[in-house]
Amino acid sequence: MAVILVVEDQVFIREMAVLMIGDWGHDMLSACDVPEALIHLRSQHHIDALFTDVNLKTEIHGGCDIARLAILLRPGIRVLYTTATREPEKMQARFAAGTHFLPKPYSEDQLRSSVENLLAA
Repeated sequence: MAVILVVEDQVFIREMAVLMIGDWGHDMLSACDVPEALIHLRSQHHIDALFTDVNLKTEIHGGCDIARLAILLRPGIRVLYTTATREPEKMQARFAAGTHFLPKPYSEDQLRSSVENLLAA
């Protein structure tokens, strides 16, 4: 099983994602913003994947920023972005190459499928 860092500023959504993914047997880390995510990424914790909201309250594209930093700090980390957008194609132009995207709102089945595809990539 993998260690997954969830970065989400909406408490309920973050807690639900952590709970669901953790129930599937993965070890979970969580952060509410870029500075907290950086603490995890700079730590000695092994982290396999990052699941981040693109639009964090403190920074409009904070999720994109944290993903780029994660890739620099931890080569090989897998990234799954999420956000509520009506134009995912425009949003995906900001994403780091080789990353994945799950639009909000998502169901538990959609999240599970996205996480499985991310880890299999």
